[in-house]
Amino acid sequence: MKKIILVTCALLVATTSIFAAKKTTKGQVRYLNFKPEVASIYQELAAAYEKETGVKVIVETAANNAYESTLTSKMATKQAPTLFQINGPRGYANWKNYCAELSNTELYKHLTDKSLAVTSGGKVYGIPYVVEGYGIIYNSAITDKYFALPNKATKYKSMDEVNNFAALKEVCDDMQANKEALGIKGVFASTSLKAGEDWRWQTHLANLPVYYEFKNNNVDLASDATKKISFQYDKEFKNIFDLYLNDSVIPAKNVGVKTVDNSMAEFALEECAMVQNGNWAWGQISGVSGNKVKAENVKYLPIYTGVAGEEGQGLCIGTENFYCINKKASKQDQQATADFIYWLYSSKTGKKYVTEKLGFIAPFDTFADDERPTDPLAVEISNWMAKPGITSVAWNFTLFPSQTFKDNFGASLLRYAQGAKSWEDVKASVVKDWASESDM
Repeated sequence: MKKIILVTCALLVATTSIFAAKKTTKGQVRYLNFKPEVASIYQELAAAYEKETGVKVIVETAANNAYESTLTSKMATKQAPTLFQINGPRGYANWKNYCAELSNTELYKHLTDKSLAVTSGGKVYGIPYVVEGYGIIYNSAITDKYFALPNKATKYKSMDEVNNFAALKEVCDDMQANKEALGIKGVFASTSLKAGEDWRWQTHLANLPVYYEFKNNNVDLASDATKKISFQYDKEFKNIFDLYLNDSVIPAKNVGVKTVDNSMAEFALEECAMVQNGNWAWGQISGVSGNKVKAENVKYLPIYTGVAGEEGQGLCIGTENFYCINKKASKQDQQATADFIYWLYSSKTGKKYVTEKLGFIAPFDTFADDERPTDPLAVEISNWMAKPGITSVAWNFTLFPSQTFKDNFGASLLRYAQGAKSWEDVKASVVKDWASESDM
C-alpha cells in the first residue's frame, strides 16, 4: 500500500506542470507573429523544426499595427494561436485570461535576467525573447566625407564629438547645405508618415519624451500614474522631428506617401546619410537591390533631442516582445509550443536562425560568445550598451495606452508636417488622447 501511495504522489508531482518535461508530445504549434518583416524567416524556421522533430508549426503574421485586432479575432476561432506575443505589463493585463504560467519552461530557466520577464503575483506569464535597440543609423563613409570638406562651417572633426542635439543640428544643417558635394539628396531619409508606416515616430520617437517625463517625475510605472501625461518634453520631440523633416531627401509636404521601405532604400542607395530605425533594419538595408552601404560603415548615434544632460544618453534599449503560451490550448499543444521556443534558442539550427537571419540579441545563457549576432547594427547595440558612463533609454512605449492613441498621434504629426496643424494643437491632442484612451 505504501508503495502505491508513493508512486501516486510521484506521479502527481511529475504532472504539476505540463512544462516540467521536454518533448513528451507530438502536439501542434500555431504562432501569430508580430513583425511582417520577418514573416518569411519564421516560415523557414517552421519547416526546419518540422523536419527535425516531426512537429507541425503553423506561422501566421498580422499586418502592421494590426496585431491586437488580429489576435482578438484569432482567439475566437478553433485555430487560435498556441503561441502569441504581448508587449509588456499592459499587454498582459489585456490577455491574462489566455496566458499560461511559464516559470517551469526550459526557456525561462535560461533567461539571463529574470527581471525582464512579465510577472504577476510572483508567477511568470511572458518571456522576453530578444533585446533590441534603436537610434539614428548613419553611414560613416558619408559623415567622414563631410568632416573632410575644406569649407565645412562646423568645428567638429568626427561623429564621436556629436553628443547632444545642438551639435547634431549644427552638423546636419551644414551637411544639408553641402549635400551636392557629399553626393546625397538630403541628410535624413524620408519621414514615413503614410498610415500604418508611422510607427517610428508615434511610438519609437515618442518614447523619449515619455521616458524622460516618467523618469524625472519619479513615476511608478506599475501605477495608475501612467494613465496621464503632460507631454512635458514636447519641445524636445519637436526639435528632432523638425530636424528630420527639414534636413531630408524630400520636402515635408510629401511625407504622407512614404513608407519605411522607402526610407530604408534611400539609406541603402546612399541618397542620404542617416535614418532612424532599430537593429532589425540591417536586413532591410543589405537586402535592397543595388545596396551601396558597406557593413563596416553602418554606425549608431543616440536620438538627441535637447534634454539637459543628454551627453550621457545611449540608445533606446529594451523589448516589447514577450512569448506567451495560450493556456486554453490543449495540454499537448501547450507542451509542443514550450518545446518549440526552447528549441529555437537552444538547438544549433534554431540559434543559427536567431543570430544570422533574425539578428536577435537573445537574452538567454544558451548562446556562446561566437553565437551572438554579427551584423553591424547588432554589434553597435552591444557596443553602446557596454560604453562607460552611458545610460540607455528604457522602452516606455509599452505603456502607451492603445493603438488608437498611436494612430491619432501619427495622424497629427502628418498634419503638422504638411502645415495643417499647429504644434500647440499636436501637444493638446496627445495629452487629451492619452487620458481618454487610458480610461477605456
